[in-house]
Amino acid sequence: MTGKRKITGARIFDGIDWHDGCALLIEAGHVKGIVASGASGDAETIDARGLLLVPGFIDLQVNGGGGALLNEEPTLDGIRQICAAHAKFGTTALLPTLITDTREIRTKSIEAGVAARAAAVPGFLGLHLEGPHLSVARKGAHDPALIRPMEDADLTEMLACVNALGSLMVTVAPENTTKEQVRALADAGIVVSLGHTDVGFETACAYAKAGARTVTHLFNAMSGLGHREPGVVGAALATGTLHAGIIADGFHVDPASMGIALRGKRGPAQIFLVTDAMSPIGTDMTSFFLNGREILRKDGRLTLADGTLAGADIDMLSSVRFVHEKLGLPMEEAIRMASAYPADVMGIASHKGRLLPGTDADFVLLTPELGMKSTWIGGERVFAA
Repeated sequence: MTGKRKITGARIFDGIDWHDGCALLIEAGHVKGIVASGASGDAETIDARGLLLVPGFIDLQVNGGGGALLNEEPTLDGIRQICAAHAKFGTTALLPTLITDTREIRTKSIEAGVAARAAAVPGFLGLHLEGPHLSVARKGAHDPALIRPMEDADLTEMLACVNALGSLMVTVAPENTTKEQVRALADAGIVVSLGHTDVGFETACAYAKAGARTVTHLFNAMSGLGHREPGVVGAALATGTLHAGIIADGFHVDPASMGIALRGKRGPAQIFLVTDAMSPIGTDMTSFFLNGREILRKDGRLTLADGTLAGADIDMLSSVRFVHEKLGLPMEEAIRMASAYPADVMGIASHKGRLLPGTDADFVLLTPELGMKSTWIGGERVFAA
């Protein structure tokens, strides 16, 4: 990635401001700057007239895509397939997510993640281990037979792999994880997320003080906001250090509740978009299997036979459209929820999530109506509609 490129003609959003009549300069896979379109230079010029150029999307909860599910294909090829599937929808960095499974599958997934980073798989950011240290009371689609407390061996394995993975997020419930374990994970640079938990407000806040940094799919699989017990939802909204991922498909959370949460969130931490996508994304699959159980796909929903939601059937671009069109968020804020804010959560804002000098040249070209045109990772086009 040593070539120089200049993307001209597009309206550019750098994650902070819009730039009109300008060009994005790329060199060696990084953003060199945003300059006047007429600026001279020896760069290859790409005409993006009439389009929007925005930071690439970052998805911190991606179970699968393109027919692959990490639980069922914990391999380098499986990760490559998932990343390629989501690039078609503007995602330039993601955390393949392992749902509660056996120790063996988790170890294989970590090994695959280390291999993916070594192979520089386009779009691979690291891993998200969602379980197995969750609450059975708030299991959702997780297999209760596989949920268990965190042991010393679990902690050791996660601490040992974070550097080789690059980025690691771990979803835990206080019911099966101690504050000391959370502190050890956070001190090692692992992003700890509270999820699938039924604890109350005070406990959730205590775990935030111990190092938990975010909350997994706000409102879903957690104690709700009550008038006398604010629950985990209340802790996520009232605690300025806790970020919160949210699934914007209209099924997991009612749009009215999403709007209330966005208006009520205390900063500086933010609510960000996650897809919680499963293997059908980018395919015409009507069902698939997770932990030996069939998941049905119908009318935009993924469910177990009993109707329990099991992940989501949505991509990141559709999520951006949803919060912009259904919730009325300004386009730039909808884009930030899919790019800048996830980068902040993972501590990678110095090189991801915004198009500032020195950051990775990860971006998406869209129509003014938020239709897909092309996806670029490290200054190279990886998908064109």
